[in-house]
Amino acid sequence: MRALVKPGPGPGLALTTVPVPAPRAGEVLVRVAAGGICGTDLHIYRWNEWAASRIRPPRVIGHEFCGTVVAVAPGVGEVQVGDFIAGEGHVACGQCPACRRGDAHICDRLEIIGIDRDGAFADYVTLPAKNAWRLDPATVPLEVAAVMDPLGNAVHTALATDPAGRRVAVVGCGPIGLMAIAVLRASGAAFIAASDVRPERRDLARQAGADLVLDAAEDVPARLREATGGEGVDVVLEMSGHPGGIRDGLRALRSGGWMSLLGLPARPVEVDLTNDVIFKAVHLQGIFGRRLWQTWEQATALLGRGLDIRPLITHRFPLDAYHEAFALLEAGAAGKVVFLLAAQEEVKG
Repeated sequence: MRALVKPGPGPGLALTTVPVPAPRAGEVLVRVAAGGICGTDLHIYRWNEWAASRIRPPRVIGHEFCGTVVAVAPGVGEVQVGDFIAGEGHVACGQCPACRRGDAHICDRLEIIGIDRDGAFADYVTLPAKNAWRLDPATVPLEVAAVMDPLGNAVHTALATDPAGRRVAVVGCGPIGLMAIAVLRASGAAFIAASDVRPERRDLARQAGADLVLDAAEDVPARLREATGGEGVDVVLEMSGHPGGIRDGLRALRSGGWMSLLGLPARPVEVDLTNDVIFKAVHLQGIFGRRLWQTWEQATALLGRGLDIRPLITHRFPLDAYHEAFALLEAGAAGKVVFLLAAQEEVKG
């Protein structure tokens, strides 16, 4: 089969031919229909410090995907051949203390598809049957099903505290930040502000439903206090991981406000804990992955009620155009980018 592989240490990827994997006990084999490129994939492509410390080449990459189950291992019950599924890329052990207390998304022995085991930028991928989320291809478009994983990140971040009737700021309008704006709009937020350094992403934030869109180079906290009668926003979703974005978000929060942090800083960040957190009694929550399976239920329900993230998917490529796809992402000239490996008609057929 075709597979997009990190063949060895260093920048770049290779489209090559590898054996079709065989499902092990408890696993299913999925014919991949489409997959979304994540920022993590871009790190692997560039071979930055994180990738060099984590990836053990050769490795098939890709962890955002959907497809059709074509084989199941003995003992697999609920998932059947012919099911259309989206893959949950985080494989939890089910036995550690975190898993036993219902926090499988922060499993102590977590493996990630496309990072710790071979991934889904290929014609076929195996995954545990428990990681296959069944969808109706007649109601969930192929390209949306392919990005259920990052949509789950957005849902988890946006709904970590109830946004209904609240004033929310989204700091950083990459694909997940943009999806979070759409989720906030669908979930009844009273006011949504967004900030980013790139004009293209600010345009997409307006399309996603932001009421106020700011250039991150502005005095974002001052603009948000002005927009909220001097009080500050109730909730901040920090999606950039940039030190300035984190500080802006904290300063823009009202006293007693809530901040969810999903963006990953490249290095330690200095913040004014005394004035921006402690004296304001701010609530901080780190967000990782998706709650299993609460977030998936929420995301699927929102899609069923009309949530449409397709305008945020700006580019679609065949797998053999991966050079062009990654070049767009490196230039910051795209929203969400999706590889199409099979036509919608093939999925339905």
